[in-house]
Amino acid sequence: MKVLLVDDEVGLAHAIARGLRAEGHAVDLAHDGISGRDAAQQGGYDVVVLDIMLPGLHGYRVLEELRGSGVTTPVMMLSAKDGEYDQADAFDLGADDYLTKPFSFVLLTARLRALARRARTGPSPVLRAGDLVLDPARHRVSRGTTDIALTPREFALLAYLMERPDTVLSKLTILQEVWDDAFDGDVNNVEIYVGYLRRKIDVPFGRASIRTVRGLGYLFEPDGG
Repeated sequence: MKVLLVDDEVGLAHAIARGLRAEGHAVDLAHDGISGRDAAQQGGYDVVVLDIMLPGLHGYRVLEELRGSGVTTPVMMLSAKDGEYDQADAFDLGADDYLTKPFSFVLLTARLRALARRARTGPSPVLRAGDLVLDPARHRVSRGTTDIALTPREFALLAYLMERPDTVLSKLTILQEVWDDAFDGDVNNVEIYVGYLRRKIDVPFGRASIRTVRGLGYLFEPDGG
């Protein structure tokens, strides 16, 4: 795995790099936003680890410019901020994961492997449920002729549900599969994101495609509600 680590905490960055290299990974370092952006745009990385508070160019701005220029490399954001809105901002801009400082090195490497593994699997077939369509290759969701903008996490959650129609899925199962099993968050995150999805793919269209099965979890209706 080839990793680009962008962090202005030089000591921390070198410590992480030593650990990753000891596990056989290649690591390049950048200590400001501009050089980190330029390195990421050159390509060749399996994962980018990007701090948020960076000199030269803010981490969110780096991420925004990378996604705007067509760079699809998985990006894990690092931050001392652990608020839901901070994480939501990162995912809205195209982040694939978010890790708060301080963190366990074991957790970091597990989540980096998960990101690289998902990126290697390639695009899945287009998913359809009634007039709801999810196209993984184009990262596009639509209902009928209306395009629906989803964050990366919402998109991943919807894809997981649509791939398993008429199947009751527990919150814990969804958390482990969509957030990956290294995620140390609360299962209530699933309920929050199901709510986000419903407000985007169902409510404006008078549909109810994600059904709550009380005490068990959620079930996706194959006809799109």
